[in-house]
Amino acid sequence: MIKFLDLQKINARFETQFQEKFQDFLSLGQYILGEEVSTFESEYAKYCGTKYCIGVSSGLDALQLIFEAYKILGKLEDGDEIIVPANTYIASILAISHKGLKPVLVEPNLETFNINPIEVEKAITPKTKAILGVHLYGKLYDVAALNKISKAYNLLLIEDAAQAHGAVYRDGRKAGNVSNTAAFSFYPTKNLGALGEAGAITTNDSALAEVLYRLRNYGRGTSYKNDYKGYNCRLDEIQAAFLRIKLNYLDEDNNRRREIASRYFQDMNSENVKLPYSKDLNEHVFHLFVVRSRRREELKDYLYKNGIETFVHYPIPTHKQKAYQGLNNQKYPITEKIHKEVLSLPINQLLETQEVEKIVAVISNYK
Repeated sequence: MIKFLDLQKINARFETQFQEKFQDFLSLGQYILGEEVSTFESEYAKYCGTKYCIGVSSGLDALQLIFEAYKILGKLEDGDEIIVPANTYIASILAISHKGLKPVLVEPNLETFNINPIEVEKAITPKTKAILGVHLYGKLYDVAALNKISKAYNLLLIEDAAQAHGAVYRDGRKAGNVSNTAAFSFYPTKNLGALGEAGAITTNDSALAEVLYRLRNYGRGTSYKNDYKGYNCRLDEIQAAFLRIKLNYLDEDNNRRREIASRYFQDMNSENVKLPYSKDLNEHVFHLFVVRSRRREELKDYLYKNGIETFVHYPIPTHKQKAYQGLNNQKYPITEKIHKEVLSLPINQLLETQEVEKIVAVISNYK
């Protein structure tokens, strides 16, 4: 069986380095916000091309802290509308509503799966204060279009870059550096994944960064002097240590994912399987390779019987979830079509050539 994702195999490459780092961690005795966190923050900021990186406890916390910080800075207030793609993972929308803001869901582009700039502009009202763009599945959203809209309407532009570590825009900027600020998740399945929960925020805004550094640590500036009603959302020291090791291999791993995706695009051919958007491969790190099929469940069973494990990411859109019953009467036909048809195929840096060839052949034989 070709596994959809084998995290043990992916992390086994680093076992010796992990053990050495763990011994250093034990010897040093710095467990919270120590040298590993501060060094990772510097290294990841440099990697993304930003002035600041604030290590936090998860991708959801990263988004929530961003919204809270903007409220403290007076750029957001309760009830403000935040435009967000309707087909994103629920975490993007949870972060908005948890902070007393109103998520305004808009349809994505069916080809790219990303938020449709035309629909964004239609959704803007006097209460709109920000756009939360999501680089879904590892593909950058339309950077030029969203930047143009945000500037024209004086809106904050925030990246949910949880799946796009290392994606490169055409001008050389990376995910995390194409907006006002960005939230990253280092959940173990990500292209840059920790061995537990972890996240980060990147920005070039010094005022925002200063608030975020305090918010993640109980609102403290200096010891026991609390400027804000903060949180315990700190990046764990040992996870920062592990992430520093894996960051050295991120570009290499992303390039391998692109090679596999290129093979899929070149040779995979079935009239019953719709491949994802295939242009601008540098803008995609293929966290997921997501195809569509009107016979999704049949395709999934067919692949499993042929020794290929797949996964359905987000079978139920947020507006259909019990947690968001107030959105249930709204219609998002493109989003619903996507959620009914998507299927994620195996794609990771350790897939072997014969495994890739088998996946191509089995899909191509699907009638």
